[in-house]
Order: sequence, then C-alpha cells, then structure tokens
Amino acid sequence: MATITFITGGARSGKSCFAQRLAENQSEKPIYLATARIWDEDFAQRVKRHQDDRNERWQTVEEEKELSKHDFSGETVLLDCITLWLTNYFHDSGYQLNNALDAAKAEWKKFVEQEINLIVVSNELGMGVHPENEMARKFADLQGWMNQFIAAQADTVYLMVSGIDIKIK
Repeated sequence: MATITFITGGARSGKSCFAQRLAENQSEKPIYLATARIWDEDFAQRVKRHQDDRNERWQTVEEEKELSKHDFSGETVLLDCITLWLTNYFHDSGYQLNNALDAAKAEWKKFVEQEINLIVVSNELGMGVHPENEMARKFADLQGWMNQFIAAQADTVYLMVSGIDIKIK
C-alpha cells in the first residue's frame, strides 16, 4: 500500500513548490507524474513553467488518467495534480459527475495498491467563489468529494496558504 502525503490549497498557494521540495528531500531520483492535458497555449506555458522548475534529478511520466498502468514500486512519486486528472475524467464522461467520480475512485484504488511513497497535489476549490454555472458546480463537487476520499486514506495532509504549509493530519 502507498504511503500518501496529500497537499491541498488554493491556486498559487505554493502547493507544487512545497511538494517538489518534499520529494527532493525524500529521494535522489523522484518521479513527477504529470496528469495534465494541454488544452490551449496558455496552459502549455503553465506546464512549461512547471517543467522548468525541475532539474535533471527528476524523471517525468505523463499520464492523463490510467495512473495504475505504471509500476512505481519502491519510488517516490509526486502526482501533480488531482484537479487536472479529474478534469480528464469529467470531460471524458460527458460531464457526468457520478460516472467521473466512480471511475476516478476505481482507478485511485488500483493505483495506491503499489508500495510507493506518494506525494499528491490537489486544489481546494470549495474555499472560493460559488461556481455560477451547473457544470462548474458539478466539478467543484467532484473535486471536493475526491479530495475527501484521498485525504481519508492519506498518512499526512497539508493545507497550503500563501506559501505556508499547515499540517492538518
């Protein structure tokens, strides 16, 4: 079973930077598990910025959905991030909340069966403005429920606020 460190917080709260430092302190050769799809040029630039933040110590594995198909046994893995991973499930399910949640939970259960040191980054969407449209509200629900699911299994949970890590579990 995976040892899970879960890091959540708002946009630009310092989650990825904190997670990267943790991984580098725990492994000489950490693995960066990137879950993003490149939707547009702005997003491509965001991905590039994250890539530039990592040095040659890092191995990058790109996987939009099927995390469990990779064998990371014995490794330190930084999964960045749950929000983008869930976006892929939500989009591919035709924006069906329950289908996306069920599929993501099933995949997560298979993934964490591995003996890995897993550092997970996610977004805390429920602390912001209430979404104005139905699809955004459904996604906020999806994100919140998946965060709860992962945090319940996590050994350690951090909340990031303005670049400051607060250990909450």
